[in-house]
Amino acid sequence: MALLIPVIVRGINNLSDARYCAGMGAEYLTFRLDPSLPGAVTPELVQELSSWVAGVHLIGEFDTLPAEQINALASACGLHSVMLHRVRRPEEMAELALPVLTLVKWVPDMLPEDVDNRFRTLAPHVAGFVLSMPPPQPLTDFQMAHLTEQARAYPIWLSPAFASGPLRRLLSTVAPTGLVLEGGDEIRTGVRDFTELEAVFEELEAEE
Repeated sequence: MALLIPVIVRGINNLSDARYCAGMGAEYLTFRLDPSLPGAVTPELVQELSSWVAGVHLIGEFDTLPAEQINALASACGLHSVMLHRVRRPEEMAELALPVLTLVKWVPDMLPEDVDNRFRTLAPHVAGFVLSMPPPQPLTDFQMAHLTEQARAYPIWLSPAFASGPLRRLLSTVAPTGLVLEGGDEIRTGVRDFTELEAVFEELEAEE
């Protein structure tokens, strides 16, 4: 299934999610490999799940682990890049063997110049910025305009929750690098409710 924009699905922890999301056209799947993260999975599970999907980009999510351990896990799991949950010093990020995505939070009362400085400072060290947490309220016109400027200057991935209206309008106005969705848990082995994910994928399906 061809999508209008690249999609990351975070927190894959079961075969149902891995196969469904890959089949629906998601190009990137993330696995929380840092034991300090809620819902962390084992390298063995990542190896097993990734063997069932082809042509997808595997990303490991990490928080507190040092670069040496991240590199070891990345190699063992055949990862293509890593996603960091917190900002690290440039010299730490330079130690990582794979491209780095970093999670950033939307701070409603953060001054625009401070937001710009945050992106500008990190940009030389990362391959993209992931805003996966929705804003507490719909963005104002000014905030949306500023976000659009940032998306023109930096590789930014957004949660669909940033859209105050139709998702396709967000794609056409802000034009992010891609969208970031959340995986979920199976109801029981092999059984999973994909209602929410399916609605987003259907909205993103490219017209032939």
